[in-house]
Amino acid sequence: MSDLSRADPVLFRKKGTVGVITINRPEALNAVNAEVSSAIGNALSELATDPDLRAGIITGSGRAFCAGADLKAVATGQSFLAPDHPEWGFAGLVQHYIDKPLIAAVNGFALGGGTEIVLACDLAVLSAEASLGLPEVTRGLIAGAGGLLRLPEQIPPKIAAAAALTGEPIAPDTALQWGLVNSVVDPEQVLPEALRIAQQIVTNAPLAVAASKRVMAHRRNFGSDWSPQMWTMNSTEFAAILATEDAKEGPTAFAEKRKPHWIGK
Repeated sequence: MSDLSRADPVLFRKKGTVGVITINRPEALNAVNAEVSSAIGNALSELATDPDLRAGIITGSGRAFCAGADLKAVATGQSFLAPDHPEWGFAGLVQHYIDKPLIAAVNGFALGGGTEIVLACDLAVLSAEASLGLPEVTRGLIAGAGGLLRLPEQIPPKIAAAAALTGEPIAPDTALQWGLVNSVVDPEQVLPEALRIAQQIVTNAPLAVAASKRVMAHRRNFGSDWSPQMWTMNSTEFAAILATEDAKEGPTAFAEKRKPHWIGK
């Protein structure tokens, strides 16, 4: 996918081996409608299948990251899901798993669905002037795009309950304190910091990175970390990685005191 025009609701561009997805409805605070969900979902699919891309970033244009669902569209009975891929969920992202790491570069406030996008990402960089939150209960709704499922898994349950049941926003320092984001930076440093983290990731073996994400993402499918099924899944992934050329290259490069050359095989 080439760079899109400024009229497009979502921009997707490549910066080396990193794909950057930008929600581009600043006039609507990057609220998500069906068109946005389709475009983000398609960008994620390209990110997943492009062998030259090893990590992704999602961010917003203007002063917001994402204000959540387009309530004007919801009020008129319109769906905010991608028409051809409703299984992708809100923003074409919250139920759209890909193996490659995804970083949220939260450039402005991210309420409701905006926070749920952040929760679905693997890492997050937050502007010191932004805020997160699940205000759905104040509007007669619930955080149905993963907020009620993921927030109690990522921060202490009682802290999550306070956020979900009161609708009060989560300040940047609180988000950092509870590990909801990886870092809080000045607004102009959000995307550069996300790119810096992405560059750290993409210097590593791509198959090992993807396998590590899979194991972490699916660890709860099998119960506790004492579950034999969980260890079988872990061992299967480990054995597959040991059989790769990159697994031979890593120790060889270390012994030869040089940078490894990953081929993704």
